[in-house]
Amino acid sequence: MTRLHDLFAEQGQSPWLDNIRRGWITSGELEGWVRRGVRGLTSNPSIFQKAIQGSEEYDAEFADAIGDGLDVEASYWQLVTSDIRSALEILRPVHDESDGLDGYVSVEVDPGLARDGAGTEAAARALDTRLDAPNLYVKIPATAEGLAPIEQMIAEGRSINVTLIFSLTRYAGVMEAYLRGLERAEGDLSDISSVASFFISRVDVEVDRRLDAIGSPAATALKGKAAVANGVLAYELFRQTFTGPRWEALARRGARVQRPLWASTSTKSPDYPDTLYVDELIGPDTVNTLPDSTLEAFEDHGTVARTIDADVEAARQVMADLAAVGVEIDDVTRLLEDEGVAAFEKSFDELLSALAVKAEGMH
Repeated sequence: MTRLHDLFAEQGQSPWLDNIRRGWITSGELEGWVRRGVRGLTSNPSIFQKAIQGSEEYDAEFADAIGDGLDVEASYWQLVTSDIRSALEILRPVHDESDGLDGYVSVEVDPGLARDGAGTEAAARALDTRLDAPNLYVKIPATAEGLAPIEQMIAEGRSINVTLIFSLTRYAGVMEAYLRGLERAEGDLSDISSVASFFISRVDVEVDRRLDAIGSPAATALKGKAAVANGVLAYELFRQTFTGPRWEALARRGARVQRPLWASTSTKSPDYPDTLYVDELIGPDTVNTLPDSTLEAFEDHGTVARTIDADVEAARQVMADLAAVGVEIDDVTRLLEDEGVAAFEKSFDELLSALAVKAEGMH
């Protein structure tokens, strides 16, 4: 038994792997992670850019796809769906053993659609239909334009990972979209699953930058505290939302809570412990998706203890103190959403450009 096993068995938090590459699938390394306690897998356009551009493992299949007359973008999606299909098979036993709680593999719609509700809805439906697996999560960004497609996909009985959530206000909107989708869905709801990916470390990166600019002792004392406090308050919001008559009516139909998934949990600053965003956000009915380096670090020296709701008042105080020194958290989270959308779109575009160059060289 590893700390990853203990995290789930003792605290009800599911550790997932936030990375994928073909070599892990073909070498058995992904299966090894599952044996060590990993209970799911997430991917995003940046992860696929690194995987596909950073190795030759995809070259043969890409050449075949181009040779078969597919264009560069269609070839890209073929490479992605090949990896996702393989990962879905490897994680299917976890899904079956956990009665559909875990074992999910997430794949994101074209990030260029983040501000296009109709386009997102069509892409999510097409991706879900193409891969057609009970343990698939299609990822939809939590932009304002993404909320209606999230509700619609849930209403159609499709399982969704809502990604790029930074603010409590937007998180409330995401949970509302999930509840409305469930209320519109027909019959038994137990086959519908969703997680809400709440991003952590980037909040500290941006808030710390602003605190450094302010430079006062009061500001400096707040460094490294915003991200965890934001997550703690998100968990409180989650617990409040999935309780009471409205939720109980859905639970009687078999509905599952939409678990918060802590994303972006590798520590970006060398000043902070490398397991900070795992150790401080542990609690039941949550997921933490970790890059392999952070998984290794947590397995080696992480602390398995319930921390997420140990001191909610302290989290509220952090937010009040940030406002007092002049850091506007709503402005921070708005910026981070825009940057997150742009970063994924840039990764996607850069990879397609690199593949186009590669395809030219094949003629």
